[in-house]
Amino acid sequence: MVAPIVIENLSFRYPGQSQAALRDVNLQVNQGECVLLLGPTGCGKSTLALCLNGLIPHLISGELHGHVYIHGVDTRQAAVSELAQAVGLVFQDPEAQFCMLTVEDEIAFGLENLGLPRQEMDGRIESALNLVGLSEERHVRLDRLSGGTKQRLALAAVLAMGPRILVLDEPTSNLDPRGTADFFVHLATLKEQGYTILLIEHKLDDLMDLVDQVAVLGPEGHLIANGDPRSVFRENSARLLREGIWLPQVTELAFRLAQSGTPVERFPVDVAEALDLLTPLVCRRSPAPCVHPSLTGRDARKGPDYAGTSGDRVILQAASLAYTYPRGAQALRGLNLEVKEREFLALVGANGSGKTTLALHLCGILTPSLGKVLLDGHEVSTLPREQVAAQVGYVFQNPEHQFVTGTVFEELAYGLRLHRVPEAEVQVRVASLLDEFALTEYADMNPFKLSQGQKRRLSVATMLILGQKVLILDEPTFGQDRANAYRLMDELRNLQQNGHTILFATHDMRLVAEYATRAVVLDKGRVLFDGHPRELFAQPEMLHQAQLNAPTLYALSLALVSFQPAWPPLATIAEYCACLERLCA
Repeated sequence: MVAPIVIENLSFRYPGQSQAALRDVNLQVNQGECVLLLGPTGCGKSTLALCLNGLIPHLISGELHGHVYIHGVDTRQAAVSELAQAVGLVFQDPEAQFCMLTVEDEIAFGLENLGLPRQEMDGRIESALNLVGLSEERHVRLDRLSGGTKQRLALAAVLAMGPRILVLDEPTSNLDPRGTADFFVHLATLKEQGYTILLIEHKLDDLMDLVDQVAVLGPEGHLIANGDPRSVFRENSARLLREGIWLPQVTELAFRLAQSGTPVERFPVDVAEALDLLTPLVCRRSPAPCVHPSLTGRDARKGPDYAGTSGDRVILQAASLAYTYPRGAQALRGLNLEVKEREFLALVGANGSGKTTLALHLCGILTPSLGKVLLDGHEVSTLPREQVAAQVGYVFQNPEHQFVTGTVFEELAYGLRLHRVPEAEVQVRVASLLDEFALTEYADMNPFKLSQGQKRRLSVATMLILGQKVLILDEPTFGQDRANAYRLMDELRNLQQNGHTILFATHDMRLVAEYATRAVVLDKGRVLFDGHPRELFAQPEMLHQAQLNAPTLYALSLALVSFQPAWPPLATIAEYCACLERLCA
């Protein structure tokens, strides 16, 4: 049987770029397999995805060498229209592939291009919507969908066209934790039905039971590892972490334990395997000395507690805040929230719970329908916009929504020049941030031509450069590899320690456990929970209501209690290492 995907000596270089995006890549994906493609930001993962359905080289020009075969057909010899029926590609940014105004019309668009009769189209539309859980949104306008719902719609539009190969470029990046888990369940169903899947993803903890093969691209576009997941992680963990590539949390935990001298026989890829590994260790003696009075905020790699408790002064306040979008649903419902100076506050909740709407109110972009927002005691709606912007920086969920210039350098310099900062200082501060966010080589590039991860780093840097005392970030680690995600979060923590107030909306509960001093859960426009992250993790019913999940390592701790009742509720790698080092001493 001919393999659905065969890649031979594939290299590709974009016009005007001195370095190739892909270099001599060889990869085979067999029928019904799910291959996980990993790599640091900018290594060529998305470029490889574009090669699989013929967008490269037919619609995206560049210097291409080697071959890609889809069911034995060279993509150079097949039209994009033919390849689209064999390979379904879901982009990292779902909005980039939308053409129509409503959910139904978006799915119908591709089917109309296939020339299908209306009766068959209706059945395909309904089937695709059922598969991704969007049946009730069939007639909704796209501009009223949350980011996660748009991502599921993009998959539905592809599935309706009937391809048997799916190429998914970070399909869960905008999904909440429960939505992510549900998406992987849908993916498992597709795999059982015989679909062949190539998946680019960094949320690894809930998907490893789907993965047959892991392929890893290095920073220069080479394939540096390829094989079954356990072998790849066992033999390459040190290099993958060094290159800034995400690993399953339990795999990284095993690696760190091995580094510290704890006996580790194998590297697990899921909680069940980690439980088998750790049970003999935790049953040796009581781990009671490992219980810490406060566990949140420990560095996941170094371990020491960090300073930076909040002050008593309320710097931002939402009072009886309500908001209804024009011709839309009510997004906020009498919400009350106080944000204190020097807090590191995580705003979490399901897609559509109101996180982004609240954030837009706190920085003055939206005006309340009812209630008010106070900044340092003054009502935001009465303050000049320049005054609010000088105190509160905001990073949009979609980084492209805040780009206003033609180059990366000018994007960073723009705000400084508006504030009449001397040009010599502008040059120094911009150069410093370009280096800090690994963007120096892209200084002259148009921001819209950056990868999604690079765009996110630039959008954060444009806010940090102005030095506002309050920073509000909507999904700041979206699309980031491990190295850049932690570099960003560490920079935010440093700012918090030096007096800044940080509020970040996120779906990444691992980051909530490692960095947040406080968690606020929104549910249907109201505050459902407000308190310490560990208090949230300990309430499964509340997590279920908010469509959230506790971090993987916290779930592992709860499982270990069955074997060692004194085992403490740990949620970060640093805590596990500290506890197990004492047990094994």
